[in-house]
Amino acid sequence: MLRLMSRFVVAGLVPMLMLLMLVLAAPGEAAAQPTAAVQAPVQASSDSAQSAQVVVQHRKIALMRGTFMGVSAHERARRAEQTVDELLDKGGPGQVTASDAPQGKVLLIDSAFAFFLLPQDADAARGQTLDALAQDTVQTLSQAISETREARDKGRLLHAALYSALATLVFVFLVWLALRIRRALAARTSALLESKAADIQVGGLGILHPGRIRMAARWLVGVGLWLVVAMLTYEWLVYVLRRFAYTRAWGEQLGSFLFGVLQRIGSGVLGALPDLAVALCIFLLARGVVVMVRPMFDRAEHGLSSLPWLDRDLAVPTRRIFNTAVWLFALAMAYPYLPGAQSEAFKGISVLVGLMLTLGGSSLVGQGASGLILMYSRTIRVGEYVRINDQEGTVTELGTFTTKIRTGLGEEISMPNSVIMGSVTKNYSRTVRGPGYILDATLTIGYDTPWRQVEAMMIEAARRTEGVLDAPAPNVFKTALSDFYVEYRLVCQAIPSQPRPRAEVMQLLHSHLLDVFNEHGVQIMSPHYFGDPAHAKVVPQGQWWSAPAQQPGAAPARDA
Repeated sequence: MLRLMSRFVVAGLVPMLMLLMLVLAAPGEAAAQPTAAVQAPVQASSDSAQSAQVVVQHRKIALMRGTFMGVSAHERARRAEQTVDELLDKGGPGQVTASDAPQGKVLLIDSAFAFFLLPQDADAARGQTLDALAQDTVQTLSQAISETREARDKGRLLHAALYSALATLVFVFLVWLALRIRRALAARTSALLESKAADIQVGGLGILHPGRIRMAARWLVGVGLWLVVAMLTYEWLVYVLRRFAYTRAWGEQLGSFLFGVLQRIGSGVLGALPDLAVALCIFLLARGVVVMVRPMFDRAEHGLSSLPWLDRDLAVPTRRIFNTAVWLFALAMAYPYLPGAQSEAFKGISVLVGLMLTLGGSSLVGQGASGLILMYSRTIRVGEYVRINDQEGTVTELGTFTTKIRTGLGEEISMPNSVIMGSVTKNYSRTVRGPGYILDATLTIGYDTPWRQVEAMMIEAARRTEGVLDAPAPNVFKTALSDFYVEYRLVCQAIPSQPRPRAEVMQLLHSHLLDVFNEHGVQIMSPHYFGDPAHAKVVPQGQWWSAPAQQPGAAPARDA
């Protein structure tokens, strides 16, 4: 237990000591430079732009800003500290007074000269006079002298040590108590989160794992514990430092640092509330506009709208574009009212984000523009059967950046919209009457076969194919009169229920074309023709089911 307690005490002390070093580092020059920057335009000489702090017993007594008889501010501050130390070493009541002098004010300790205060040392930017500066310096120097005497008093040092030891015991007890209640608090928090998470379900299944919930509960309790330990360590350190005269100035500075930070945060939050209220009103108005037009898009999405420019296919993308435009406009209007919007950090982040979008968003913008063009030009629609480059299938999703096509073989292909815009697209569903798609098959038959017979056979093959519609009736077109044969093209219409049936229907159509032409003894001339054979290249009907093929309904052949 002692080892564990020591770890927590050390872990809390280390960051506090580092913070103390950062706050109290370079108490003279670091604190004086901002004032010097303000005073520099007022001063005439270049030497007066430098300033130095007079520090006694770790307290800032006065800020030297001007030169005196060629002596710089830094040298004046160094001599003043040396003189004060020498006077304090002599002993005496340590009474501090200020008297007038032709050069300004003279600070005296027990009627002995300590240092000069010049008119240039007053903070003119804040309207400080030399008399007010001298009065403040007398009070601060008197307190420093009193603390110097206290630091040399053994009785008061022992008294401060006893109080510090008592505060340390209280601090250790509080840390030990926090450790004791950590496990119980973690268990109760975990149980509370698990009970609440059990009600969060999607499709009847919980989306939060109990192990993750317990881990999150331990993490939350651990973070809270370390915050409590850090605050206890901070308060303990401030209290102990203020008990001793030698470190009292550090303790006061450390205590005022946290209070000042909290005060600035609180004042900043309170000052930002009116602007936040304006920004909130802008966002509420934007949400009201989005909610107000939502029924119109809902009706168009369900096919109930009578607007000629907004049909079912354009309802979803138009809704997204409208909502995005409204929220971007609201963000632009509310931007000046957001806290920190005028700060350099906020502006730098805005420039960085804009640069990243400019450099890396060119292709993204091109893809989005292509998607919008496809949607609003109605080149393709969801459910249509299309052929793009070498890909053929049913459009299942028409997105802003990609289009998904499911082929007849059960494959899903994602194609960038920019590729579709730059390709030739065949739409087999656009010219049909009602739902469905177009089927076509091309054959080449010799000139010795009557074309009327060829048309009748191709129409008969289409009639036998399941899925091909009788109305509109299939048509046969003679597309070319080549050197050795005539090119016929069968065009018919089918109704899809799934993306796969078109491949199946095409397979059935080609099968029936072969059967019908074989039945009538007509030779198909494609793909190449070199001369008339002695006999027509057809398959007699008796050989249609040659082994290992089996005719539907026949008993399977058995091995001998």
